[in-house]
Amino acid sequence: MRRRLLALVLAALPLIALAADDPADAPDLPPRAQVIEALGSSPMVQAAGSVIEAEEARSRRLAAGNHEWTVRLTDQQRRVRATPDQRFNEWNVGVERALRLPGKGDLDRQLGAAGVASARISRGDALHEASRMLLSGWFDWLRERAAAEQWNRQREILARQAQVVGRRVELGDAPRLERLQADAALAQADAQLAQTFGRAEVAAEQLRRLYPALRLPTQLADVAPTPVDADAASWIRAILEHNHELGVARSESARARIQATRTDAERRPDPSVGVHMANDRGGEERIVGLTLSIPLPGEGRRADADMAIANAQASAYREAGVLRKVEAEAATLYRRATAAHSGWQSQKLAAEALGRSADLTERAWQLGEGSLSETLAARRLAHEARLAARLAQLDASESRYRLLLDAHRLWPLDKDDDDDHDHP
Repeated sequence: MRRRLLALVLAALPLIALAADDPADAPDLPPRAQVIEALGSSPMVQAAGSVIEAEEARSRRLAAGNHEWTVRLTDQQRRVRATPDQRFNEWNVGVERALRLPGKGDLDRQLGAAGVASARISRGDALHEASRMLLSGWFDWLRERAAAEQWNRQREILARQAQVVGRRVELGDAPRLERLQADAALAQADAQLAQTFGRAEVAAEQLRRLYPALRLPTQLADVAPTPVDADAASWIRAILEHNHELGVARSESARARIQATRTDAERRPDPSVGVHMANDRGGEERIVGLTLSIPLPGEGRRADADMAIANAQASAYREAGVLRKVEAEAATLYRRATAAHSGWQSQKLAAEALGRSADLTERAWQLGEGSLSETLAARRLAHEARLAARLAQLDASESRYRLLLDAHRLWPLDKDDDDDHDHP
C-alpha cells in the first residue's frame, strides 16, 4: 500500500525526461531552450522591455524639443467717437516659436540616448535577476526531491529490517521489544517521507506556476560538482565586467551628469521669435512686424542648476557604493563556491565511511553479535550523512552555477549582447 502511494506521489510531479541533446545543457539544469523561453516570458523582463520603448519615445521627444509654434489670432471692431457712424473691422494674426539656443539640442539628444542605454541595461538586470530566481527555485526543488528520494531509500532499508525482525520474533529468536523498535523506526521514516514529498510537491508547483515553460525530470541526475578555477581575480573581473546592477548605476550616473549640464544651460533662456500681420481701420492700415521675447532668468533657474549638480554628485556616490557592493558579492560568491565544493567532498567521505559502518553493524546483528538498537542507530547516522552529502553536492553545484551565471557563462542574459557563453 505504501509503495503504491509513493508511486502516485511521484507520478503527481511534473514529469518528462530532461533533454540532453544540446551540448549547452547540463544534466542537473533545465534545458537551455526552456530556460530562454521561461525568461523571455517573465513579466519582469517584459516590463523592462516596455520601459525601453518608453525611453525611445522620450528620446524622440527630447530630440524634437519642447518648443512648438503658437498661432495668435485677434478679431476686433473699432468705433471712432468723432464719427459715431463709422466702424472698422480689424484683425491681427501672428505665429511665434521659442528657439533652442545652440548646444541645447545636442544635450537633449545625449540625454535621450543615455535614457535608452540605461533602459537597455535595466532590461539586462531584470533578465539577470529572473535567471537568479529561476536557478534558486530549481535547486530548491532539487534539494526537496533529493531529500525525498533519500528518505525513500531509508524507508526501504527499515522495511526490510522490520520484516527480518518479524520473522525472528515469530521463530522466538528475538524479543518482542525489537519488533516495537523496528516498527517505530519504520513509522518515523514513513512520516518523514510523506513530509519531504509534500515539500517537493510544493516546490514543483511553484516552479510550474512561475515558469510554465520548464519541464521537470522524472529522475534526478547525480552529477559530481565541478571544482571552480582557482583564479579568484579573473572571476571577480568577469563578474564586474558583466554586472548589470553596476551597469545601471554607471548609466544613471552618466545620465545625471548630462542632465546637470542641460539644466545649467537653461540659465540662458531660449528666445521666442514671431511674425504678425494686422489689418486696421478696415484695411486703411496694414501692418507687418516681427516680435522677439526673451525671459529674464531669475533665482529659480540657478536653483534648478544647483539641484541637478547635487543629484549628479549623489549618482556618482551611488555608483561608487554599487561598485564596492558588487566587488564584495563577487568575492563572496567565489569563496562560497570553493568552500561548498570542499564541504561536499568531506561530506561524501563521511557518508561513505558511515555507510560501511552501518553495513558492518547490521551484518553483526544478523549474526547475533549486536543489538537492533545499535543497528538502527548506525543506519540513522548513515542516512543523515548520505542526506547531508547529497544536499552538500547540490549546494556546491548551485554555487558554481551561480558564479557562472553572474559571469555570463551559463545562460544568455542580454538579448542585444554578443557575450552568449556556455558553461564550461
